[in-house]
Amino acid sequence: MWIGLLGAIAIASFYQPGQFIMTAHTEQVMPISERLSNLADAAEGESVTLLWMLEHLSERAFGLFLLILALPCCIPFLYGIPQVVSLPLMFISAQIVMGHKTPWLPAKLGARSVSSAGLRSLADRAKPWLQRIEAISSPRLVGLTAAPADRLVGITLVLFSASILVPLPGTNSVPGVAIVVIAMGLLQRDGILVILGIILGFVWIATLLIAGATIVSLILAWLGL
Repeated sequence: MWIGLLGAIAIASFYQPGQFIMTAHTEQVMPISERLSNLADAAEGESVTLLWMLEHLSERAFGLFLLILALPCCIPFLYGIPQVVSLPLMFISAQIVMGHKTPWLPAKLGARSVSSAGLRSLADRAKPWLQRIEAISSPRLVGLTAAPADRLVGITLVLFSASILVPLPGTNSVPGVAIVVIAMGLLQRDGILVILGIILGFVWIATLLIAGATIVSLILAWLGL
């Protein structure tokens, strides 16, 4: 897990950074839930690649791409898809840490695909939940959604994305929800949502560490070591 984390940051550092802007203009043209639905409508063929999605997200690509990648991870006891999207999640999050202006993916990661039907189902299932978050969110503590604070947020996103790689049942849901909440906070310029997502993610990581240490202690005690 840690090798993947360090690798994502190292690779991302070779891309030329610039002034990073996480959100769109203050006046949002279209709700996030509608943007996701429109992306699904635009999908042609049986599947679309991650690069295709990235190219269709325009100026809000960082937040929206994080959101789209994290949404499947929110499904409990889903194995396979979370592990597939966790590396792109880490890679995009690492670019936030590096202060990049626009996100990008190397060809190998960008060529990963999702079915058009799956994207449509994801948009439909996520829409009511995203609408609820949109209804209660507003620009608050906006400094947390812009430079330089966004780089610290990016570090937490890398950690939460890495925790999705833990090969245990159900370990993808909580960090997935945390990333979704943070992404919505960044898109809505709502620092309160960002803080809530960070707290949720760190509570989960702490739980994993404590549980892991407890299991190791029990095994050592059983072995008489």
